Amino acid sequence: MKKYLNISAILAVLLVLAACSEEQQNKLSRLGVTWLEGNYRVSYADGEHVKSWVVKDGKVTAEPAKGYYYFWTVINGKRRYVQTPIGRTYIEEIGE
Repeated sequence: MKKYLNISAILAVLLVLAACSEEQQNKLSRLGVTWLEGNYRVSYADGEHVKSWVVKDGKVTAEPAKGYYYFWTVINGKRRYVQTPIGRTYIEEIGE
């Protein structure tokens, strides 16, 4: 019985995601990143200008109402707070 409930729950989630537009799926994935701790490469791209940071054992938090991601990273041996616009930022999960 539990097996059928699990399968039903998975199918329901897949149907809901399939019904979402690509923009809605992007918003959901951004919210998911907010709470996950791990290792990430965060890249800001504006035309040919690209800047990347590595977040180690941390999290990237979204502030959708303000349109920014924010996170802590180490730059030149110092811990720095960084904000980047959501619309021009790409987040990749990386290994250790």
